[in-house]
Amino acid sequence: MRKYGEVTLSVVESLREIVGERNVLYEEADQLESYANDEAGALYARPPEAVVKVRSSEEVSQVLKLANRERIPVTPRGAGSGLAGGAVPLLGGIVLTFEKMNRVLEIDKVNLVAVVEPGVVTNDLCRMVAEEGLFYAGYPMSVESSFVGGNVACNAGGAKVIKYGATVAHVLGLEVVVPTGEIIQLGGKRRKDASGYSLLRLLVGSEGTLGVFTKIYLNLIPQPGRVADLLVPFPSVEEAIDAVPKLMFAGKGLPVAIEFMDRVSVKHCAAYVNATLPFQSEAGAYLILQLEGRSRSELQDIYEATGNACLEHGALEVFVADNPFASERIWNMRRNWLEALKATDPHVNTGDFVVPISEIPEMMGFIAELSEEYKTEIPCAGHAGDGNIHPAPLRPDGMEPNRWKPITEEILERIAVTASRLGGAVSGEHGIGFVKREILAQTKPLEVAWMRRLKEAFDPNGILNPGKLFQANGEARGTPDAKDPSEAP
Repeated sequence: MRKYGEVTLSVVESLREIVGERNVLYEEADQLESYANDEAGALYARPPEAVVKVRSSEEVSQVLKLANRERIPVTPRGAGSGLAGGAVPLLGGIVLTFEKMNRVLEIDKVNLVAVVEPGVVTNDLCRMVAEEGLFYAGYPMSVESSFVGGNVACNAGGAKVIKYGATVAHVLGLEVVVPTGEIIQLGGKRRKDASGYSLLRLLVGSEGTLGVFTKIYLNLIPQPGRVADLLVPFPSVEEAIDAVPKLMFAGKGLPVAIEFMDRVSVKHCAAYVNATLPFQSEAGAYLILQLEGRSRSELQDIYEATGNACLEHGALEVFVADNPFASERIWNMRRNWLEALKATDPHVNTGDFVVPISEIPEMMGFIAELSEEYKTEIPCAGHAGDGNIHPAPLRPDGMEPNRWKPITEEILERIAVTASRLGGAVSGEHGIGFVKREILAQTKPLEVAWMRRLKEAFDPNGILNPGKLFQANGEARGTPDAKDPSEAP
């Protein structure tokens, strides 16, 4: 049975020698508590024994060599904006935080590459490259809070996946520190590499279980041109979802985004941002479409053709936002979806299943049935254009969070299993963490077995983010089950 070591005073002194005394938190209970959970919520919190704020790949290497020698668990942490418990230190040990590795090292306008440290806020990178007339297209909805390193670790998606792809499509290279402390370089500024297995692709989406990113090479493209957003109310969820595949090429090219919000979502979001949407009392759902054109006239042709297609397929009306102020009014409500739900239920848990877009109507029908069965609201929003929908069961009034926790997990498990049966997957963009690891094992048993083999090869002592993706072998310190009741703070 694998046993893990503890963070002793001797270990702490060694950590302080590596990164400096001010960059190690050990006995500061209040500060340690702030690293105990991510956006999965306080019900899934587990405090670390120590937090180490690293500033370079060399420091990361030394910390991992020490942890590997002492067999101490290490949990890499970005902004803590994940929704699957990926940054939760299940077994205590060390949280390795990248908040001080936050530099954009280079914007290479010749090779169209940005080189960044993992702690760069995604939106900061987007602004910096825009000032150079360039565009980074691989960012998620949490663009204003997430770190680039976390995006890469989870292979984050977002609204623009239809046209530009998820994060993996934009990662050209990684500097990685593996659990034994070696620093390896995968890819770089080149765009082709047929030299054996693609370890680069393997590391993207590995959720901090195989290696720690210390430098990231990202693809840039020229600014795409003019943008317009369409806000399109539909009488029902069914009509909105049925229209999605018919709108894909209505403008003679792929939309940048097709987002979806149902009536319940809009109700909560409108209250949260103190705004209303047109047709809010009549519409059962809304689509938000983002379109691009190289010129104003081309963009107008595209949004007129797309708008007419929306009306032909049941839309109540089409509202066009072709300036930044009007667009922000539309996107503000969509971006605040989760925060609006948390204002109603602070412990709300959300899934991120993905299915082929042809299967979205059946999935939405199944979610409606579950809402009736469990007598609770299940607001849904998401990226309808790529089949990625987020259901969020809301805790009924008067029910204690600990009583509701296993019920909401059961609902989300049933949704995820159905998505898998329809040709989809448990997670489209948020990752597995530990919240969804039992569902992953249920839906992909053979794949999980191979993941375990890869984990053993990269991390023979199992120190790096143990308990994520699947339960670690021989967990001597008792990894908490995501379905065990936890005490609310």
